[in-house]
Amino acid sequence: MTSAILTTIREGQRFLVASHQSPDGDAIASILALSLFLREQGKEVVSFNLDGVPEELAFLPGADGVVRELPEGACFDAGFVLDSGELRRAGGFLKDCCRQLINIDHHPHSEPFGAINWVVEEACATGALIYRLIRDGGFSVSPAVAMCVYTAILSDTGSFRYSNANPEAFEIASTLVGMGISPWMVAGQLYENRPARQLRLLSRVLNTLTVSSCGRFGSVSVTLDMFSATGTGPEDTDGFVNYPRSIRGVEVALFFRQTEAQQFKVGFRSKGKVNVGELAREFGGGGHHNAAGAVVDGAFEEVRTTVLTRLNDLLPLNS
Repeated sequence: MTSAILTTIREGQRFLVASHQSPDGDAIASILALSLFLREQGKEVVSFNLDGVPEELAFLPGADGVVRELPEGACFDAGFVLDSGELRRAGGFLKDCCRQLINIDHHPHSEPFGAINWVVEEACATGALIYRLIRDGGFSVSPAVAMCVYTAILSDTGSFRYSNANPEAFEIASTLVGMGISPWMVAGQLYENRPARQLRLLSRVLNTLTVSSCGRFGSVSVTLDMFSATGTGPEDTDGFVNYPRSIRGVEVALFFRQTEAQQFKVGFRSKGKVNVGELAREFGGGGHHNAAGAVVDGAFEEVRTTVLTRLNDLLPLNS
């Protein structure tokens, strides 16, 4: 599979590199790692994300070059869509400005929208696949690319705490640290560089904490009014779902984020007994066994009741 992708790179000159909206660390760092590599090969590259780069990832090399809109009439030899699961999450219109799309992902049930679909579910992060691609091509990994790949893996494995922190994750990280990447610096940028407004929002969100009577699932929520009152946005909620997940006995954590008056994005996190990827797909979303999401229409109590009722049905089956 990598040989076909490398052939496309060799034969093309102008490339688009994109990932899903509301991007996490793996999505942005993978965009940047691949974009930097392509530029090192003398290629023209446009790095694209519908929502841009979150503040905590702005330290990454090339972050200031990510655009949220494409030039009118843009045309690319190929478009790389990374970590997206479905093309619509990155922008369905991307297929109209690329001669072909290449889907690189590690989500289960990833939509086969590309002329090439390189989907490796056991990969710890999409950034690890970018690393494999570069090494399979016999290229060296530059310090800038190394920074991005390390950040992708650190972010998507929850600082090597999640179940996807497999041997490859540690092997790649070890190699990159050996090249000079500073774990302290990257972790400091990701986790100890928060704007004060984010903590003000968090204080309100924690007030919404609920734990089920069985003690096996918990949730927090954020509303548009909370965003308005604290001068924050969706990009300031990264990691909030992990607070209910950290409670002793909780198997599944949920984060309800209001996106419109009658719509909520629901983030699911599991400690392993419940496949929240399957649960999210029931609601039209998707994701991994332990991390997933979906958008559900309705008022808050309606959405919350619908999701928690279904979750309550699942938990006894996964005891």
